Amino acid sequence: MITVPGFEGRRVAVFGLGRSGLTAARALQAGGAEPVLWDDSLSSRLQAEAEGFAVEDLSRADWSDFAALILSPGAPLTHPSPHWTVQMAKDAGVRVMGDIELFARAVSALAEVERPKVIAITGTNGKSTTTALIGWILRQAGRTIHVGGNIGIGVLALPEPTPDAIYVIEVSSYQLDLTSRFGPDVAVLTNISPDHLDRHGGMAGYVAAKRRIFQEQPPGGVAVIGVDDPYSQGVARGLSAFVPVTVAAPDSDDEWTPRVDDMDGVGLRGGWLMDGDERVADLSTAVSLPGRHNAQNAACAYAAVRAVGLSRDEAVRGLLTFPGLAHRMEPVARLGRVVFINDSKATNTDAAKQALASYPRVWWIAGGRAKDGGIADLVPLFGHIAHAYLIGEAADAFAAEIDDAAPVSLCGDIQAAVAAAARDAADWAEANDEDAVVLLSPAAASFDQYPDFEARGEAFRAAVLSLGAVPPVIEDAAS
Repeated sequence: MITVPGFEGRRVAVFGLGRSGLTAARALQAGGAEPVLWDDSLSSRLQAEAEGFAVEDLSRADWSDFAALILSPGAPLTHPSPHWTVQMAKDAGVRVMGDIELFARAVSALAEVERPKVIAITGTNGKSTTTALIGWILRQAGRTIHVGGNIGIGVLALPEPTPDAIYVIEVSSYQLDLTSRFGPDVAVLTNISPDHLDRHGGMAGYVAAKRRIFQEQPPGGVAVIGVDDPYSQGVARGLSAFVPVTVAAPDSDDEWTPRVDDMDGVGLRGGWLMDGDERVADLSTAVSLPGRHNAQNAACAYAAVRAVGLSRDEAVRGLLTFPGLAHRMEPVARLGRVVFINDSKATNTDAAKQALASYPRVWWIAGGRAKDGGIADLVPLFGHIAHAYLIGEAADAFAAEIDDAAPVSLCGDIQAAVAAAARDAADWAEANDEDAVVLLSPAAASFDQYPDFEARGEAFRAAVLSLGAVPPVIEDAAS
């Protein structure tokens, strides 16, 4: 656990007792603060009481006595309207922050020679894979690394800082909105596309939240930016220096598609990862990183680890042995000539677009709680759909958008969709003597049927394995 100083003997309000809230309370208490906790959930409050924390209804508290409000990233800071705790804090002149800001304050309180390096990653898509990939590469190179934040372990639950350590932190737009001093040594922005607009008051607010990852970087800090979308290009133009990452196709009609070798950046050319104008890795051999979107993740990770001192050989060795992440273009099993891919993390059309573009023909399972715009952005890829199997609230709307572009089955739930898709894909594979891909890439949120995308992905995995499909054999990456 990371101890948070600066609040010794002061009462600190903590709202939201999920992963980040409880770890923040523990870290504050270890630093001498007096955290006062509250959550709308009775079970969460009882857990906090069982740990010995003070639990107090913050709606009735004396806010003039609080040094800060530590807000769960799940509670709205500004939009659609400020959470009631935020309003009470502002009325009392109390600072509002999150666990990432507490981490930043803990690190900045150390003497410079005692501080670890910090790599932070954000972006609409790819940030979890890029975070895990950076951690993997550094670990394979023998570095002391701690990975957490919006992925895996809450940042304050990571081990205490040591000068030789490198923290690899995934940060969401919600978490960045709650920061003021967070200044990572290496900051990575993978890409930006419309998402979470209700929480940021529109696209300008969302982009501004992502931009915050660069605002407090120290002298000598490195900014790595995927520049293949207009929003990220706008962020890049506002920086005095950055490492560009581009995987845009050579014939892209984008008005600002930089040439990597002209900009001393990292990118993709002919299937090769390029460092400037030099080939450094054949990404076709990185079996856990298929598709152009994963090439972007790989290029961002390569640039980040090089920025903290890894050699090219160390960086490439880690890239090519990465085992991949669950729920992100994850091959979960094979049944005869049918391969099942779990891309449950694709909760928006931009992510689903990358998955559909990775295969010439898929038996596609999609649906859930639709986001603004439905699946209109996927129209150019409808030709890749051999058959669509639609689930959840969005099923009827998605079916109407697909119309006659591909056969459609309204399946209701994942189990029914998997059974139908497996049968149809197997028939096609046998008739054509080729492998067939059943792809779960929902292009929608999971909350209509599941608590999160992980639960949805596990339901897909269970349904696939119940058919007798065989999981892939994962070889030891170090061998």
